[in-house]
This record gives sequence, C-alpha cells and structure tokens, in this order.
Amino acid sequence: MRERPLLTLYSFGPGANSLKPTLALYEKGLEFNHRLLNPARFEHHEDWFKAINPRGQVPALQDDGRIITESTVICEYLEDAYPTDVKLRPQSHYDVAQMRVWAKWVDEYFCWCVSTIGWHRHVSKMVKDLSDEDFEKVVGRIPVPEQQVKWRRAREGFPQDMLDEEMRKIAVSVKRLDDHLRDNEWLAGGVYSLADICNFAIANGMQRGFAELVNTDDTPGLVRWIEQINDRPAAKAMFAAVPREF
Repeated sequence: MRERPLLTLYSFGPGANSLKPTLALYEKGLEFNHRLLNPARFEHHEDWFKAINPRGQVPALQDDGRIITESTVICEYLEDAYPTDVKLRPQSHYDVAQMRVWAKWVDEYFCWCVSTIGWHRHVSKMVKDLSDEDFEKVVGRIPVPEQQVKWRRAREGFPQDMLDEEMRKIAVSVKRLDDHLRDNEWLAGGVYSLADICNFAIANGMQRGFAELVNTDDTPGLVRWIEQINDRPAAKAMFAAVPREF
C-alpha cells in the first residue's frame, strides 16, 4: 500500500489562527513539514504563497497536492483524514455539536475583537516606518480587499470608538469562557477537544496582554484552563520547537 505523503503546514508562529492546526498536529503526534512564514516580511503575500492560497492567508495545509485552508477547517480535516489514538472530538453527536458551537463562536466573535487590539498594539508597527510608496506596494500585494482596509487602518490608527467597542467585546468573551470553565474542566463534552484548541489559540497569553480582564481573582476558571493546556506535553513540545513572532 502506498504511503501517504508528508503533510506540510504553512503558518506563522504558534499564536492565534496559526496555533490551531499546529497544536492539533502536535497533539495527534503526526509528522509534518512546517513552513514558517515571516509576517514582518509579508511572505504570505508573495506570489509563491498566493499560488498555494490565493487569499494570501495562513495557515494552509498541503496534503498530497491538495490544499486545505481556514484554521478550524484544517483541524477538522486532520481529525477526519488522520485518525489517531488521540481524539480531538467528543464521542456523542450532541457534544460534537457543542464543540462546533464554541469553534464557530471563536471564529466569528472572539477572534475578531482580540485581533483588532493585536493589530493596534503590534501589527501596526510593521508598517509605521514605511514610506507611502513602499506601503502602497505592500498593500497592493494583498489579495483580500478587507485586509487592505485593515492594513490602512492599522497604519493610520484605529478610531478610539472602535478600540473601545472591541475591548467591550473582549470583556464579554472573557466572561463567557470563565463562566463556563468555573464549572467545567473543558469546553465541550467533558473532554479536551478542538473547542479547547481553537479558543486557547486566542486566549493564551491574555493574562499578560489583558491582565485587567484575565487574572486569577476575576477569571479563575479561564486562567486555570489556559495553564492546564500549556502544561500538556504537546503544547510544551510545540512552544519549545516553534518560535513565536512577538
């Protein structure tokens, strides 16, 4: 029987959406090539990578010449296409549905508000020193119009009312997670699953970056859960092997 070719994951370091499939691969113990792109050099907008993902976004997974994109979808694909002794979905259909509700929520709500603040604090620094001409060259290579708008806002400075609203949404997100995790070890079905991986990808480090919201006094359930995932052997191995940008 022909062996399956080695998987290749294209991603940034282990944070935000890039963390999701990276941690899933480590948890499942799958061998894979890891192509780390440098966001500071805008490698994800170079032609060679846009030939892999025309949207110019990471992560992307290559499997036998086929490309799978979207971080949560990649995680589900790995669970379906590469079954292992480590299961990252609950057993019952109901609990799997709850897992997907949590994953959908992080993709459509939690990720976006944290992302805007991250762009304001960190990503904007990548273009602040570029000349207008060089900045336009960078933006011109971005295939997604909405991302072009975000880069322009990052360089000009996000409006304060937008930043205030995103902080409000982060507080809502933190409370939702903590309320659940005070009474439950994991997010869905009483087991560690893709729901935890996908939310951890955004929540990890918030006890430092958003210490006024995430701390042992105000959000003990959330902090316990973040620390518990960081203590998992797969998470330790991933963070030891894969460098982070910031």
